[in-house]
Amino acid sequence: MIHLCSKKVLVCQNRTCRKQGSAQVLAAFQAESIPDVGIEATGCLGQCGNGPMVIILPEEVWYDRIQPEEVSTIVEHHLYGGEPVKALLYQKFAPHHSD
Repeated sequence: MIHLCSKKVLVCQNRTCRKQGSAQVLAAFQAESIPDVGIEATGCLGQCGNGPMVIILPEEVWYDRIQPEEVSTIVEHHLYGGEPVKALLYQKFAPHHSD
């Protein structure tokens, strides 16, 4: 039986993001072991210089410049709570709300 994850976390592991610490960010997500969430290393996401880049699927929510110590906030609020962490969103792709 194939188990499909309801969400995926993609963490860029290309050169520029790795120089900015994406391997540690990937490891921090993997250490959380979140039920029904797949954690995947990915190639370049085309946003070099803004990393480490993280995308949450299926919503396609982008986070930029993520540090390992911010991973638990994303896990708690977004993956468990269903609410993206506005302060960490990649503004280039963030939906703009009129508050």
